[in-house]
Amino acid sequence: MTARVEKIVTSGTFHLDGGAWEVDNNVWLIGDDEQVLVIDAAHDVEAIATAVGDRRLVAIVCTHAHDDHVNAAPALADRTGAPILLHPADLVLWQLTHPDRRPDGELADGQRLSVAGTELQVRHTPGHAPGAVCLYVPSLGVVFSGDTLFAGGPGATGRSYSDFDTIVDSIRTGLLTLPPETVVHTGHGEDTTIATEVPNVAG
Repeated sequence: MTARVEKIVTSGTFHLDGGAWEVDNNVWLIGDDEQVLVIDAAHDVEAIATAVGDRRLVAIVCTHAHDDHVNAAPALADRTGAPILLHPADLVLWQLTHPDRRPDGELADGQRLSVAGTELQVRHTPGHAPGAVCLYVPSLGVVFSGDTLFAGGPGATGRSYSDFDTIVDSIRTGLLTLPPETVVHTGHGEDTTIATEVPNVAG
């Protein structure tokens, strides 16, 4: 059975730099009827656990460690036994939300993850956050971009630990080199494609 992509939308609050914003997050699942991987366990552990169902959860992958992307990760890990994976450059942000719990494993540029016979390639794309990653799935023609790239252009860089020039460079070198028809599954909002976003990235 071919791996499939599923999406649920959860709602909650994003906190950083003393501010708070109500947000809707895309939580992505990729897998088959037997096993699944969750990308960005946000806000609602019950909704995510229901979507996982009785499948084996092989990992909880964090595209970055802003609290609206990781606040449900420890509870989901405790329920399922699945490891939480995060790029180590984002530990500074992770510890703002979970000071007493470390991730279970590290993500690295070029790393390969596997679920349901399907390979996901980790691409380190700093800028929105220092340890931000995207996950490219060649066999499905999709990339999970977290908050690095949205429909309309790059993710936000106006807060701590972010940098506009860095995110633009990450998108140019790590995402715009993908096939133009690649579907971009974003951390918030609607899907887009690589071809659509080329004109929306500065320079």
